[in-house]
Amino acid sequence: MNKTYKILVSGQVQGVGFRPYVYTLATEFSLKGTVSNNEEGVIIYVSGLEENINSFYQKLINFPPPVSKIQHSSIVEIESKNFEEFKIIPSEKEGQLNLPLTPDFAICKDCAEELKDTSNRRVGYAFTTCVNCGPRWAITKTFPFERAHTSIDDFPMCETCLEEYTNPADRRFHSQTNTCSTCGIQLKLVNNKGKDLECSYIFKKVSELLSEGKIVAIKNTSGYLLCCNAENSKVVQKLRDKKHRPNKPFAVLYPSLKFLQNEVELNKKQVKSLQSTERPINIISLKKYKGNIALKQVAPKLNQLGVLLPYTGILQLLANELKFPIVATSGNIHSSPIISENNQAIEKLNHVADYFLEHNLKIEHPQDDSVLKFSNKFKQQVLFRRSRGFAPNYLNIKINSEEKILAMGAHLKSTIAFYPNENLYVSQYIGNLDNFDVYNRFTETSEDFIQLFEQEPSVILVDKHPMYQSTQFGKELTKKYNVRLIEIQHHKAHFTSVLGEHNLWNEKVLGVVFDGTGYGNDTTILGGEFLSYSNNKIDRIGHLENFDWLMGDKMSKEPRISLFTLASEDMKPILEEKFLASEIKNYSYLKSQNKLKTSSVGRLFDAVASLLNITDFNTYEGEAAILLENSISTYNLNECKLYCSINSEGFSAKEIIQNIYKDLKFGVEKEQIISNFLFTLAKSILDFSEEKGFIKIAFSGGVFQNTTLVDMLIEMAPEEIKLYFHKELSPNDENISFGQIMYYLNVE
Repeated sequence: MNKTYKILVSGQVQGVGFRPYVYTLATEFSLKGTVSNNEEGVIIYVSGLEENINSFYQKLINFPPPVSKIQHSSIVEIESKNFEEFKIIPSEKEGQLNLPLTPDFAICKDCAEELKDTSNRRVGYAFTTCVNCGPRWAITKTFPFERAHTSIDDFPMCETCLEEYTNPADRRFHSQTNTCSTCGIQLKLVNNKGKDLECSYIFKKVSELLSEGKIVAIKNTSGYLLCCNAENSKVVQKLRDKKHRPNKPFAVLYPSLKFLQNEVELNKKQVKSLQSTERPINIISLKKYKGNIALKQVAPKLNQLGVLLPYTGILQLLANELKFPIVATSGNIHSSPIISENNQAIEKLNHVADYFLEHNLKIEHPQDDSVLKFSNKFKQQVLFRRSRGFAPNYLNIKINSEEKILAMGAHLKSTIAFYPNENLYVSQYIGNLDNFDVYNRFTETSEDFIQLFEQEPSVILVDKHPMYQSTQFGKELTKKYNVRLIEIQHHKAHFTSVLGEHNLWNEKVLGVVFDGTGYGNDTTILGGEFLSYSNNKIDRIGHLENFDWLMGDKMSKEPRISLFTLASEDMKPILEEKFLASEIKNYSYLKSQNKLKTSSVGRLFDAVASLLNITDFNTYEGEAAILLENSISTYNLNECKLYCSINSEGFSAKEIIQNIYKDLKFGVEKEQIISNFLFTLAKSILDFSEEKGFIKIAFSGGVFQNTTLVDMLIEMAPEEIKLYFHKELSPNDENISFGQIMYYLNVE
């Protein structure tokens, strides 16, 4: 006897080929019924033999489509219904959106092969996608994820595409992004005056231009990339000068994994990441580099390189023509948001790029490439930027709250987090809110989230820092929506973000939050914090000993100032090499009158970098710390020594600097001094944990992007000590918005 069941599936199940997969599976088990998207995921009605329905359900849940992620599912018997066949039916939205959004997926192997198959009708078509790959969040206007709710709806399918779309045996069965060269998106190559260039094959022409030393702005499906030949030192330097980016490293796109492996050594995790559906930039060691990249211009002073592989049809078709790797950096002027509109690109980048490869698909949500690094010894993954491929979902959490919570995050590496329904959403990396265009992107993203979910926030969370643009805009929104405003201290948000990632709310945990700056409750600038969590309470139980904060924001841009504040009298000769006599006089006076203190470990890193003559000026955020780690290739714990001792309140930056100075005078190698410094930080953390009786330690803050420090902690920690690092979020300020929500929901 036939029975009828209703099945609900939620999670990352829209835009991932879930409905066509259900159709195929239902046919396999001789079931009739329907499947459709709704505001909460996928809804399925099936009629047939109970045994077949149970087998169908088990296979569906245990072996879903490759890019889907099931969070919840349910199956209940309902009143028997008669269906003539199994159908995919149009989605019906009966309520407000309550499902994870779908991130962009890198081009799959099948589509990449079609691009070069001369017998395939999609040969050379740059926007080739299927149910397993292609843009999703980048082109989304609203949800459920249907073609009509995306910007690709501007391109009606031709008869052949429609035939694929309706054919259950086709890989593009119900592929919402399905197009071809007949009905789809059009590419155009123009010069920096906007004049069209005639060419027989556009990607061959772009490859030739790059080979000739030209800079080409390429509109990808998530925004523009500025590209040039990475082996041509003159053009890379030209791009640096025009983009106003003196030292920050460029990412390099390699034509293929084989090409990349011929030049650098990759471990298994890097290979897997570079070929994943997220396809992020991987920062890799250049220890055994065998290529011809202009390293001094691409990655100044660094022994590491950010590399990526093609992740869209556009980049794959270009890669098929290339015989060299190319710089592929965000299409913007340094510190501005990535550009996605053709007219804006010509207007703002015409003095940077010689040519523009553009197309007529509207990008709804521009995104930078995501960036990560694996530590050298223990292959611990550290996210540096969470954006394309990862945003805007945060799946591995269950929240029970009736409130609609909007968190505005931090200032430098801003993101927004929103809890409008049963799901939590963390936006792509937005950037530094000091920049006017970034601030506009930030406010637009905030409003977009509210509009997309058709939910106004009932509470808004902000950082305690009164001058953060995110805080000020949050205050504006509280007035607009007439809701509560809650201020949350920066480092407590850092701590709760990692507690939330690991669901440690029922544990006693030591939080170690080391970063550059954060507004303290007593107006001290914090940044070297030991925090305790237990029973829904957080206390500050220790910190890096306070030292003088001078010259406001200038201190974070000039590591030499951090050294000045920490230097003893006998280090005067070193200061005289770094400062004019008039500067020493002025800074000495300011120091004598100064009342503003800091516990910033980030500024301690700056001071060490300056003392070791690594750099006295930062041209990008965190430059000194990056160059410091870059100056060591390996370490031996047995050869490391402590530069200070831990006490019940923390440890001393001045003592560390003084002992480094002594080693410097004694001629100790710079590499060993840096190893000693990182060893001192790791040992101080573990000793503090032991003294206070913690067996669980959670880490957050930009300092823990230092993968050598992470490796040392893992290697040095006794077996009974459990260490918790960020998994799906960056340790830097990108996690603050998520942490604010975690704090609000879990801390008294």
